[in-house]
Amino acid sequence: MASKQQGDIFPDFDISKFLGDFKVPGIDIDSVVSSQRKNIEALTQANRVAYEGFQAVVKRQAEILRQTMDEVSRAARDIAEPGTAQDKAAKQADMAKDAFERALSNARELAEMIAKSNTEAFDLLNKRFTQTLEELRDTFAKPVKK
Repeated sequence: MASKQQGDIFPDFDISKFLGDFKVPGIDIDSVVSSQRKNIEALTQANRVAYEGFQAVVKRQAEILRQTMDEVSRAARDIAEPGTAQDKAAKQADMAKDAFERALSNARELAEMIAKSNTEAFDLLNKRFTQTLEELRDTFAKPVKK
């Protein structure tokens, strides 16, 4: 039976042993099974990269929220300080401008994080797809044994 590996859904099921009973001329079952195993590993790795990217985005969003709450608290204190209406209006305008610029910067940062994660996951899958095509080409290039 197959060895038990972390992440195996059916650790005691050996697909190559199961398919070994089906003899199809010109098809190497072991190479098909190996190729599919590599496909699953690549998909698992791409999912892991995407999930880690998602976690990083959520963590950064929490940091942004904390910073925003600190800034709102600070802004409320600043506005509560004594001063003329014109001074308070000028402070509010400056705070609104700063908040808008920070929001744009944060949105850009989060979008770049997501794009990077997606690109890394896609690159893993694209690399495996190219390898699969090469494996197929090599399999069909082999002469059929009679």
